[in-house]
Amino acid sequence: MSVARQDGAQAGSQGAAGRSGPIRVVVAKPGLDGHDRGAKVIARALRDAGMEVIYTGLHQTPEQIVDTAIQEDADAIGLSILSGAHNTLFAKVIALLEERDAADIKVFGGGIIPEADIPPLKAQGVAEIFTPGATTASIVDWVNANVRSLAV
Repeated sequence: MSVARQDGAQAGSQGAAGRSGPIRVVVAKPGLDGHDRGAKVIARALRDAGMEVIYTGLHQTPEQIVDTAIQEDADAIGLSILSGAHNTLFAKVIALLEERDAADIKVFGGGIIPEADIPPLKAQGVAEIFTPGATTASIVDWVNANVRSLAV
């Protein structure tokens, strides 16, 4: 597996679990989808906003993605899915995180996902879905506001 690190080193933020340092996000392209330009744009935007980004590359299995997130002590996983397999892939990643006692890692994603599929995905545990037209600023803002946010 090829894992590329993009460090947006910005010290000082501290998370709900007492973790400090930049938010760590694994950006992944699961399944057979071979188009990763959007994922790379999002990875760059998150990095430029001061987050540490681990980009897994193309054709990752849910198991590889979850393994990477756990090994890298990630705060979140961002999935980019254009293949139409979003219901299966998100569900598998969420289930694997739960099985491996890592359900505290937030899962969000984007791609070609019909509006009708978004509520069931959120009910399964996907924290947010970004559809075509979402700005990089809106994604960065969401991650900053919702990853490592304090539970009330």
